Amino acid sequence: MTGSTRAPFTADDYRARMERAARAAADAGLAGLLVAPGPDLVWLTGYAPTAATERLTLLVLAPDRDPVLVVPTLEAPDAAKATGAPALTLRDWTDGKDPYAATAGLLDGTGRFGISDNTWSLHLLGLQRTLPGTTYASLTEALPMLRAVKDAAELELLAAAGAAADATFEEIRNVAFTGRRESEIAAELARLLRRHGHATVDFTIVASGPNGANPHHEVGDRVIQPGDMVVLDFGGLKDGYGSDTSRTVHVGEPTDEERRVHAVVREAQEAGFRAVRPGVPCQEVDRAARAVIADAGYGEYFIHRTGHGIGVTTHEPPYMVEGEEQPLVPGMCFSVEPGIYLPGRFGVRIEDIVTVTEDGGRRLNDTSREMVIVD
Repeated sequence: MTGSTRAPFTADDYRARMERAARAAADAGLAGLLVAPGPDLVWLTGYAPTAATERLTLLVLAPDRDPVLVVPTLEAPDAAKATGAPALTLRDWTDGKDPYAATAGLLDGTGRFGISDNTWSLHLLGLQRTLPGTTYASLTEALPMLRAVKDAAELELLAAAGAAADATFEEIRNVAFTGRRESEIAAELARLLRRHGHATVDFTIVASGPNGANPHHEVGDRVIQPGDMVVLDFGGLKDGYGSDTSRTVHVGEPTDEERRVHAVVREAQEAGFRAVRPGVPCQEVDRAARAVIADAGYGEYFIHRTGHGIGVTTHEPPYMVEGEEQPLVPGMCFSVEPGIYLPGRFGVRIEDIVTVTEDGGRRLNDTSREMVIVD
């Protein structure tokens, strides 16, 4: 989509974000930030080029300087329509000219810059060649919390995306699973997400029976059978903000062991959620959920982190993982999604998006976390 995102932000909102980012760069000892097309550029300016190309587009943010967006001349009209365009200066360059030379005058030739993670190596190498005295650090490394704390409008959009994912689950739980291929259920999930307002669907995991033991199973043509446990994990972007939820359903009556494993994961998910409160290190959420699973004897079968941040992308900092000592701050949003994966047999995962409040946490997904029986 060219131009602004569909989120209801104003030029002043984008101006405040760019000012905040420039201050954060200075506080981190950086000479500035360089942001290529991608989620950071959308979040900072509202501008999303139709595609990242070999033509350089780069937002330059530096302390005590007005923001400048370097764009190809043929794309400048679209950039000028972005909601955040009034808060920055456009500097265009034409084919046949050196875009890195055009950018060089905006940069400290001996500075260290944060640069967006998805910047093409072509462009980074071009900058290094033009300004050999500069050095660079990825934004995830230099400013991992840049987009982590959401404002009230962002929280509203994330809540709406979560509600749309919930509505999708409420419908999918009532369809027939038996005798259908995983790919058919995945297509139905995607259709429902779009019907409930998602512009893009990032993933629709349908992992049945033994496939459920693979947390990132690629949907295939396996036919779902009576007695299968089925992990459903799906999400995408609605109005520019992400959804991501997981529920595990069972085709027909589950065994006692399947019920027990599901109950352990449900208890672990609840423990992770209850660990959420301001000032708590991210790793404590992981520890709380992991302890429940380990105490139940399934510790070796919980093989991934407990959660990841979400915002204008479905995966971003902060991460709920051992070793992450970043304290939780009100406005952070992330998944809490413990799981147990028994190789060759089945898997269970339960996932909600959670936001940190002033005194705890609030779930943005509200569908049942009990065992759901499907036909």
